[in-house]
Amino acid sequence: MPHREPVLQGPRLLRPSEWGLVLAIVIAVGLTALADANHSYWFQPLESLRDIARNTALLGIFALGATVVIIAGGIDLSAGSMIALSGTVCATTMLLLAPLQMMGFKPVGPAIVAVACGASLLVGFLVGTLHTWLITSIRLPPFIATLATLVGLRSFARALCESSTAALTPTKSALINVSDPFFKMVRENVWIPVAVFGVLALITWLILSRTVLGRHLHALGGNEQAAKLAGIRTDNVKWFAYCFGAMSAALAGLFYVANESVAAPVNQGRGHELNAIAAAVVGGCSLAGGVGTVPGTVLGAIFLRVVIDAVSKLIKTGADVYEGLIVGIVVVIAVTFGQIGQMAKGGRRLLPGALGLCAIPTLAILCGTIVAMTTGTRSGLVSAFAAVVLLGLVRWWESRRTA
Repeated sequence: MPHREPVLQGPRLLRPSEWGLVLAIVIAVGLTALADANHSYWFQPLESLRDIARNTALLGIFALGATVVIIAGGIDLSAGSMIALSGTVCATTMLLLAPLQMMGFKPVGPAIVAVACGASLLVGFLVGTLHTWLITSIRLPPFIATLATLVGLRSFARALCESSTAALTPTKSALINVSDPFFKMVRENVWIPVAVFGVLALITWLILSRTVLGRHLHALGGNEQAAKLAGIRTDNVKWFAYCFGAMSAALAGLFYVANESVAAPVNQGRGHELNAIAAAVVGGCSLAGGVGTVPGTVLGAIFLRVVIDAVSKLIKTGADVYEGLIVGIVVVIAVTFGQIGQMAKGGRRLLPGALGLCAIPTLAILCGTIVAMTTGTRSGLVSAFAAVVLLGLVRWWESRRTA
């Protein structure tokens, strides 16, 4: 296995790639402000800022957990399901301790709310422990272990929700309404999740860049065998990483319940684990492990939410249909730009041989189809033609360079 030197944060505020993300965010906001027919950024700046800040905070909280796991050389695909389970545990605990108040949409009291939130975080710790046991003791690959919980946790959350409502309320239901004033306050004050995100980002940054544990996380992701030979207790480091990831998702789940006023395990947080991984990767994390920064992940989360918000403002109706597509494209572009320098040094080509020749029309059709669905057929045709020309020029330049 090739050795990768762990990359720790230096004294610089931001790295060049992170400054590039700042520029990309500014450009995305500027283009959206110009292209939006309603000019929301001009006429409703505070409302637009609140929406982006809230969504960025919700994504960023569990993206920080994904960052720690990825730096440690792992992967956690269960964050979305953990969000659903966390919200369900919180609502079920309140229903169990105060059934009459919950059914009557009345306050349950701060003590019960605190117990319910604590139960959700405890479940996050237990899920992180389960992941570590499956990976270190059973020797399952992290992808398989967390893929199993991706499916299993959501199903478990739904079963817990239905069995609890069947036992404690007149009817069985796949959701539990939450109307306590505490959650209403969190929903109405956007700066609460933003503040929690900021504090968590600061704590994560301190751990990764200023502690021995942080150095061990980077070393583990850089080369696990070398880390073991250096005397690092790699199983304990993995335990911290996966518990941190699961507990950050559990914390985000509490904010999702507050934001939506309901625990709905069927759909809550569905697919969001990929958004967390995308934010980390766009922010500079390497899926090979050992590389990543907290500022990069924060900027990656902001960039993703700005792009998704731009799509919703430009497409108006049905924008959520394209959210996954946009996230996927952004991740591919980010990783591609990260690999271009290495490809040039290694003499590799972006569009080599027959594979590259077939990739050109494939990419052009994809580009043209996306543009046609969002802006019109004529624009789609123009975009497809432009993509063919641009990719053809790239292939011609590569062939001349390597000739």
